[in-house]
Amino acid sequence: MPLSYVHYAHQHHRHYAAQIATLYHQAVHAQSGGFYSQQQCAAWSSAPRSHKFWQLRLKHAEAWLALDHQQCIGFIQLERRYHDRGYVSCLYVAPAYQRRGVAATLIRQAQAWSRTAGWLRLTTDASLQSQSVFARQGFVRRHKSYQEKRGQQLLGFKMSCDLSAH
Repeated sequence: MPLSYVHYAHQHHRHYAAQIATLYHQAVHAQSGGFYSQQQCAAWSSAPRSHKFWQLRLKHAEAWLALDHQQCIGFIQLERRYHDRGYVSCLYVAPAYQRRGVAATLIRQAQAWSRTAGWLRLTTDASLQSQSVFARQGFVRRHKSYQEKRGQQLLGFKMSCDLSAH
């Protein structure tokens, strides 16, 4: 059975929050040793956040889930608040599903919805790992960005995608 992609609706999908918490934590730590150090990954995610945290976060954003049967194996989150509108704040795929086009499909889902909503541009702070998949989906690297988490500096890249050009 092929993967399915669903637009997150709190009333129908909130039960995936516990899976998302685990997926996020595992995806962050899968970068250890390749893109970021163990210390950086531990600062980024020291333990899975609660399902309540993820329910609240997803409830107030636009999000898409990648599902393999009833298992969430990836997700993307777009901020919809005025100031941050169009900011891709999360894009994570379970380690066993990485490099299979899941992240690219999630980005395309978010781009298509954003165009329909009349949004002109998407932005993100891409990690060292995700920058290439964003670039393949039309995002342009603008400059380096740094996030500090628990005393660790995490290098990334501010990227943007003009939706009117695609």
